[in-house]
Amino acid sequence: MKNAKPAGGRAPVRPATLAAVAAVAAVAALAALAGCGRPPDAPAATVPVPVQTERVQPRALEMSAELPGRIEAVRVAEVRARVAGIVLQRHFQEGSDVRAGQLLFTIDPAPFQVALARAQAAAASAEAARVETAAVLQRYRALATADAISRQDADAAHAAHQRALAASATARADIQTARLNLQHASVKAPIAGRIGRALVTEGALVGQNEATALASIQQIDPVYADFTQPVADAVRLREAAQAGVVSLDAGSVALPISLAVEGSRQRRAGRLLFSGSAVDRSSGQVSLRGEFPNHDGLLLPGMYVRVRIRQGTDPQAILVPQRAVGRSTDGRPQVLVVGEGGRAEERLVETGAMVGTDWQLRAGLQAGDRLIVGRGSARPGDRVVETAATARP
Repeated sequence: MKNAKPAGGRAPVRPATLAAVAAVAAVAALAALAGCGRPPDAPAATVPVPVQTERVQPRALEMSAELPGRIEAVRVAEVRARVAGIVLQRHFQEGSDVRAGQLLFTIDPAPFQVALARAQAAAASAEAARVETAAVLQRYRALATADAISRQDADAAHAAHQRALAASATARADIQTARLNLQHASVKAPIAGRIGRALVTEGALVGQNEATALASIQQIDPVYADFTQPVADAVRLREAAQAGVVSLDAGSVALPISLAVEGSRQRRAGRLLFSGSAVDRSSGQVSLRGEFPNHDGLLLPGMYVRVRIRQGTDPQAILVPQRAVGRSTDGRPQVLVVGEGGRAEERLVETGAMVGTDWQLRAGLQAGDRLIVGRGSARPGDRVVETAATARP
């Protein structure tokens, strides 16, 4: 009876056998779970992988670049003492706006008034000498005609009159010099603008053997914004325009540009004045200059700004979500598209500028391609099941 079999002719299932079957099932389950995150070199999945896709549709894109720049004053004038003397008074408020011709400093005018009076007296004496020599010359000419005097005496009278004329002209020039020095004792603003701090105080001796700096005036309405652009971007843009891919704005004169103030949300509209004709050898950049209104004085010389410049329009720009672009093992950008037979296909692409949350692609995709946006666990060669991606603005 020890070898008797149970009814039905089947041997009883032993506990050891049940444990082995459970272990095999557990291993199979773990392997199935691992398939969701398999390595890139794993074989293609046999079960279709759900992915989100969108169809590539080119659209017109206004191309622009945001470049760093610095604000510069349109005109800068250093106010200097043109005559020597003691500063008697300052007539402006530091940091205020001044007009062209406004009185800024008064240098002691007394020495220049005395010099002017001396020059006027010397001029009067020279004029009297001129009148006297003119009368003598007239008499000598009459006597010389009647042979009453020698020719030498007539020539001497003529020479004396010429010397008197020269002395009179010199005296008149000395008067003009004295008047100019007296005028320069009143130091006036050469241009309109904002004046900085005074570099001298009342009682200071200025203009002694040098043109002493008194203050500085900067015209800051409008202002310039000097910025640079990589020459590679300029060349690439020109090549795209020649190939008909990009349409450039006509000319660069008065091309609209804008700037953003660092640390502020304010933007200012301006115009591009010129683009440099040479490239900086050390940085590979080309210099540009824009002009911006500054009625409220917000933009100050030396301020850091970001200048946005329009570079044309790409009528067939391809934009894809940033999350759809990955990197290959060698670091090159790539995307996945739905290819033949509904399988994921890898494409190498060339990225351009960032436009919001999208990449502009210069090469790699064409209109109508089905781009895999939410790839999940999909790998090249996998069969995929498509669902529409969330609509983008």
